[in-house]
Amino acid sequence: MERQRATRKSTRFKMIPLVLIAIVVVGLILSGQLTKQGSGLSPALGGGKDEGAVHVSSDDENDESLTGNDKFKIMIDAGHGGKDPGAEGHSGTFEKVSNLGIARKLYDILRNDPSVEVRMTRNDDTFVKLEDRSAMANDWHADVFVSIHGNSYEDDSVTGHETFYRYDNGLPLAESIHDKLVDEMGFKDRGIRLNELKVLTLSQMPSVLIETGYLSNPAEEATLLSDEGQTRMAQAIADGLKAYAENIGRK
Repeated sequence: MERQRATRKSTRFKMIPLVLIAIVVVGLILSGQLTKQGSGLSPALGGGKDEGAVHVSSDDENDESLTGNDKFKIMIDAGHGGKDPGAEGHSGTFEKVSNLGIARKLYDILRNDPSVEVRMTRNDDTFVKLEDRSAMANDWHADVFVSIHGNSYEDDSVTGHETFYRYDNGLPLAESIHDKLVDEMGFKDRGIRLNELKVLTLSQMPSVLIETGYLSNPAEEATLLSDEGQTRMAQAIADGLKAYAENIGRK
């Protein structure tokens, strides 16, 4: 009996090292599997980006310019549209036509600039409420809002550009665009003025409204309705926007 007990006791002691070895082996196996599966673990369990988790980075992910985060965001507003024709020109053509023509050409110029992101409040002959135009820019968090219009007066000899702003932050933008327009088009300089226009008042970013010229004047109307004139006008506005962006350190 004593010999049997001693034999069983000896057997148990011999098994202890085997059990310990098995535990170590299993631990090593599990450790390797957890390392391989680290990307599926939550950060709280040690599977975060800095705790051995698999994280594949790319140039696209780290380049903010490709995500649009650092692009200069411009909202172009073609004034009037649809049931709201705007001013009537010398020939009977309405303002909404020239506004849209210039706005489209400005859009085409700006969208080719990789540092710029651009949208329009309307790109066809549709009616958009004033508050909705501003809301589009606000919701998008645009950097600037540019509303394009044309003027008219009973005296058809009256000519020239006018540019309006509402808040102090819009004055540098107005000056930059207005100066380029006057230099390029050669129309009379009618100045830059503060005006509590609704579309400017509701906009939360630097905003301007440009009176590109007088449609009631035959010569200016011809320019504003021509493809060449609209292209020159759009390029001048684009140059003004570029100069403004450079001045505020966005390019």
